[in-house]
Amino acid sequence: MYGVSCKAGTQKKTSVGIPECCEGVGVNMCNPILQAKLLNKAKTDLNVVVGLCVGHDSLFYKYSEALTTTAVTKDRVLGHNPVAALYTADSYYSKLKKSNISNLGV
Repeated sequence: MYGVSCKAGTQKKTSVGIPECCEGVGVNMCNPILQAKLLNKAKTDLNVVVGLCVGHDSLFYKYSEALTTTAVTKDRVLGHNPVAALYTADSYYSKLKKSNISNLGV
């Protein structure tokens, strides 16, 4: 098993022409192409993407030599914490769970 973190090969946003005013959510951007190439070098058979941004995941798929699937997609609803609903299943999201079950007549 081999893993690559989101921040592997980070680049300053300004290094690719993104204005400094866009650094409010962070000064660095991830490098999904390098991430795919690192896994290619490790000769992985299957890559499972967890939490890459939409668009970055597409670049990862393009450059990955191994079959790739997505387990969890990053989204803005959960504040870019794609598994927050799992962490808080017994608190905030339990209300949603209960209402969905009652709608099913269970």
